[in-house]
Amino acid sequence: MYAILDIETTGGQFNEEGITEIAIYKFDGHEIVDQFISLVNPEIPIQPFVVKLTGINNAMLQSAPKFFEVAKRIIEMTNDCIIVAHNASFDYRILRTEFRRLGYDFEAQTLCTVELSKKLLPEQPSHSLGKLVRALGIPMADRHRASGDALATVKLFKILLEKDLEKEIVKDFIKLEIEKGIAPKLLDIVAKLPAKTGVYYIHNEKGNLVYIGKSRNIKKRINQHFTGTSTKCKKIQAEVFTVTYDETGSELIALLKESEEIKINKPIYNRAQRKSIFQLALYAEKDKNGYINLKLQKADGRKKEITSFTSLQEGKNALFRITSHYNLCQKLTGLYHTKTNCFQYSIKECDGACIGMVPPEEYNARVLSFIEKNSFENQNMVLIDKGRTISERSAVLIENGIYKGYAFYDLNYQINNIEILRNIIIPMQNNRDTKNIIQGHIRKNKTLKTLKF
Repeated sequence: MYAILDIETTGGQFNEEGITEIAIYKFDGHEIVDQFISLVNPEIPIQPFVVKLTGINNAMLQSAPKFFEVAKRIIEMTNDCIIVAHNASFDYRILRTEFRRLGYDFEAQTLCTVELSKKLLPEQPSHSLGKLVRALGIPMADRHRASGDALATVKLFKILLEKDLEKEIVKDFIKLEIEKGIAPKLLDIVAKLPAKTGVYYIHNEKGNLVYIGKSRNIKKRINQHFTGTSTKCKKIQAEVFTVTYDETGSELIALLKESEEIKINKPIYNRAQRKSIFQLALYAEKDKNGYINLKLQKADGRKKEITSFTSLQEGKNALFRITSHYNLCQKLTGLYHTKTNCFQYSIKECDGACIGMVPPEEYNARVLSFIEKNSFENQNMVLIDKGRTISERSAVLIENGIYKGYAFYDLNYQINNIEILRNIIIPMQNNRDTKNIIQGHIRKNKTLKTLKF
C-alpha cells in the first residue's frame, strides 16, 4: 500500500516551518482506497510569498484543527505504507519535524516521484510536477494546494508504475512485506485478485519474479495455477509468496505487456516464452505461371513474412478465412493439393485461377490487397481499445510501421495531440513477436478502432 501525499507549509527557516494543509491518498497500486484532506492551523504566521503561491492565508486557518488533532489520522493513513511524494524528502522532513514536536518518532519508507521520473522519463526536459503533468496530459486542478498536487502525483505515479517494466517499484514493496514476515496462504492470495483482464506476476519469498502471465480473468487463471497438478504448477505452488497484477482492460495490451516483460525479466518458469511463440509464418511466392501463391511454412528469419501463427491449426483456419474473404484459390493458398482444378472451382466458389481461367494480374491484385491490409509498413496509426475503467481508453501507437508502445488515456486531447501521446506512451520494443501479436489481434477483433494520422 502507498500513502501518496502533499503538504503545504508556512515557509520560513529550515525546520521551523509549520503545516498549513495536508492531503493523503491511500493507493493500493491500482486505485485510491482512502483519503484524508485537511487545512491545519500551524500556530505561526504564513510567509507572504506562500500566501500568493497557495492562496492559503492566516484567516482561513484560525478555525482549522491544530497538528496534534490530526496526527492520529495521519498515522492511520500512513501506517504500513510507503510514503510517495513529489520531492519526498521535503514532505517527509516536515512530517517528522511536526511529530517530533509532539514527542513522537515518526518513521516510514519513502519513494520520490521526482527521482522516479528522472529514471523512467529521462526524455523530459523538466521533472517539476507542473511541467510533467502538462507534458503527460494529466488533468490538474488546484495547483499548489495539497489535494490538487497529491491527486496529480497519484496519476503521475500510476504512469510511472506502468513505465517500470522491470518492476523495481513493486519488488521493493514486496521486500517490505517480507520484512514484516507476512506469508499469505494460497486462498488468501486468490481472494485479493480481480476477475479482470491484465498481466499477473508471481513472486517468491525473496521478491523475485518466477512467472509472468496474462489472462482475461486474473483470479480464475491464478486459481488454475494453484490447483493444477503439472510440474510447473507444483513448483509455482511451492515457491509463491505473493502475486501482483496490472489491469489492462484491453487483451491486446495484456499480450504485448506479457511478451515484453518476459523478455526483460526472464522469470524462471517462463523459459518457453522467452523464445518466439510464433513458429509458423505465411509467405508469398510467385509460381512459374506468374500467380502469387500463399505458403504456410516454418518461420524463417531470412525470408519476409506476411504474418505468423502459433500453430498449424491457427494458420490453416486463418488461411481459409483469408481465401474466402479475398476470393482466392485454395490450390494457390496451399489448402487443396491437386494437379488440376481445386474443389471450390467445381462448386463454382473459385473463378479458376488454379487452371489459368483468371489472368495473373487480376488474381495477384487480390493477393496484394490482403498483403497490404496486413502490413504496417510506412503506416502511422493508433489502435484504440477499452481501458481499465469505463471512462478510460487504451492506445497502441505505430509510427512508420514500427510499434512504439501503448498508453492509457482519459481525455481525447491526449490522443489527438501526438506530442502528448508520445510522452505518455510506455515505450516497447518493436520485434517479430509484437508485430504478430498486433496482426493477430486485428484479425480476430473486429471492434478495434484504428485512427490513422
